[in-house]
Amino acid sequence: MVKFSKELEAQLIPEWKDAFVNYWQLKKHIKKIKLSKMQQKQHHHHRDFNHNNGVFGLSICDPVRFLASKFSRDNEAENIIQVKRKVMEEGDDHEVYETELAQLFSEEDEVRAFFERLDRELNKVNQFYRTKESEFLERGEILNKQLQILLELKQILIDRRRKPSGGIIPRSWTPCPRNSDFSDGQGGAALSGDGTAAATETDDVIAALERNGVSFINAASSWAKTKKGKPKVAMRIDIPAETPARTISAVTSMLWEDLVNNPKKESGTGNFINRKKIQCAEKMIRGAFVELYRGLGLLKTYSSLNMVAFAKILKKFDKVSNQKASASYLQVVKRSHFISSDKVVRLMDEVESIFTKHFANNDRKKAMKFLRPQQQKESHMVTFFVGLFTGCFVSLFCVYAILAHLSGIFSANTEAAYMETVYPVFSVFALLCLHLFMYGCNLFMWKSTRINYNFIFEFSPNTALKYRDAFLLCTTFMTAVVAAMVVHLLLRASGFSPSKIDAIPGILLLISICLLICPFDIFYRPTRYCFLRIIRNIICSPFYKVLMVDFFMADQLTSQCARRWFDEYDTNHLANMGKYVSAMVAAGARLTYTRQSNYLWFGIVLVTSVVATIYQLYWDFVKDWGFLNPNSRNPWLRDDLILRNKSIYYISIALNVVLRIAWVETVMRFHVTTVQWRMLDFFMASLEVIRRGHWNFYRLENEHLSNVGKFRAVKAVPLPFREMDFD
Repeated sequence: MVKFSKELEAQLIPEWKDAFVNYWQLKKHIKKIKLSKMQQKQHHHHRDFNHNNGVFGLSICDPVRFLASKFSRDNEAENIIQVKRKVMEEGDDHEVYETELAQLFSEEDEVRAFFERLDRELNKVNQFYRTKESEFLERGEILNKQLQILLELKQILIDRRRKPSGGIIPRSWTPCPRNSDFSDGQGGAALSGDGTAAATETDDVIAALERNGVSFINAASSWAKTKKGKPKVAMRIDIPAETPARTISAVTSMLWEDLVNNPKKESGTGNFINRKKIQCAEKMIRGAFVELYRGLGLLKTYSSLNMVAFAKILKKFDKVSNQKASASYLQVVKRSHFISSDKVVRLMDEVESIFTKHFANNDRKKAMKFLRPQQQKESHMVTFFVGLFTGCFVSLFCVYAILAHLSGIFSANTEAAYMETVYPVFSVFALLCLHLFMYGCNLFMWKSTRINYNFIFEFSPNTALKYRDAFLLCTTFMTAVVAAMVVHLLLRASGFSPSKIDAIPGILLLISICLLICPFDIFYRPTRYCFLRIIRNIICSPFYKVLMVDFFMADQLTSQCARRWFDEYDTNHLANMGKYVSAMVAAGARLTYTRQSNYLWFGIVLVTSVVATIYQLYWDFVKDWGFLNPNSRNPWLRDDLILRNKSIYYISIALNVVLRIAWVETVMRFHVTTVQWRMLDFFMASLEVIRRGHWNFYRLENEHLSNVGKFRAVKAVPLPFREMDFD
């Protein structure tokens, strides 16, 4: 049977861990009570032995006294403790609970300390629940208002389509239901009309939208009109440019407003609501409802787990103290706000009904797929194939090593064509496989330490890559690479033309690209497309704001610090960019030194490399990992650590230093052959891949602890409609 402490640790929300009942600290208080009670028993036993020494025996009235004392304890069990509820301020619902001992205990100090700690935990849970509940309720009100705005805008578009005389509908703005989950009303229309009826109707709708907090361009107490009496209305919809497509759309929309909808052109048809913007607004509001529902579910889980924790710890107290205090205290817990309040449950039901009606075409099953996505069950077949391909890889690699030795391709007198053309391509594939292997190790460690990487990277839980899947991709890919290397050597030994068999690496590359962009739902299509999307975002990063997953992936290649500084105006990003610039300068100096070996360039290489290394080590330890804090309770680390064994962190610091100074090999001028130099170059590149995989774990651990410190477990989705500023 699993202990409740382990069950609680496995089920609690990592980002809210500090807000949960500190069950482990309360267990320590229980142990103190138990030890004190054992000492009291030993003391009484010793005293009774001395008192009864020489006495003939026990009294026949002892059973009667025992039953009388037991009956008396049962009657007084309900009055052992008294829990008082105090309201902090008048008119405020915030309450504080304090427990007073109504009966003296033999271990009174330990019992009082236990209940004081229990009161603090109850007050902490109540306060946190109230705070999060109010946040979610406020978020729910805002989303309802945003949804009402969206529905009224859609109604405007529908009305304009039904009344041709009320406005002009461009042919390109016909409804396109394939691009949205809504079944109707997706077309765009001009918010302009001829005649008083159309203007009055538009005024009524716009007035309703204004009451919901929508700001309009050229809006005033009486709506501005053109010379022909047409109302001029244009609504601002804030769609964040999170992808290159949205950036291009935003730029073209601005140009359209400047060139076509210029206020000087009074003969125009007025300002337009863009259909694509409405569709983007729908997706944003839908995503916001999903995150709201997820947050409400987390808060509900928080409430139930804490209730079970209070029940378990009070049961332990009753067992150790031979009292029945749990019943009275549990009644207080059940009446407390985090248990008695039903606002979260009612809001969850409301979100379900709203989402089903407006975002799933009244299909509850479809709505639940969005609101409660089911994670895919891990299959044992994946583990089987990982083992199978690992064995195939090891066997093929042994065959390749034997063939390479027999053919002498790595000998000093062999032709340089293989090492110059074929070997580098295979080396790149091997480094990619090593990167995949390190990513699988990271996924395994993040899962084992309950680092919420899916939330940090904003991955979908039902399609996110698991560590077994990463190992399967790695072993499959590596088996294919080594098999191609074996086939290449066999064909080479059979006397085939080198110009023909040297195309094997190119064929392998072409097959890999075809698998990567394959549109069929095979071979982890969501992961493949997510990877392509991230690479696209990295390439187009100057045109839009980068996300955490883009920035993290870019750190494996180069960096996006300049773009992040442009978005956030944080000078730390400029300093981080300086780290990469110093590394590039040092790498350029070392490359020049390999061609111009003299004392001047040796000094330049030494200075630039030392400066870059110190810069990089400082940024790794202080900024990315959060280490080297002299005031930390963990010497030269940080206050909060995920791994329990502190020595692992010190070993990781030393390992990172060693891997960072691997550049020393390039200036030591070893006398090696071309083949040895190629293999040494591959070895150094492998060390760099290992260093980056090692860096990834602690970087994400630091990010996770930042979320924990801010109790951030739900993504803040931006909303499309800007509220009015009533001054």
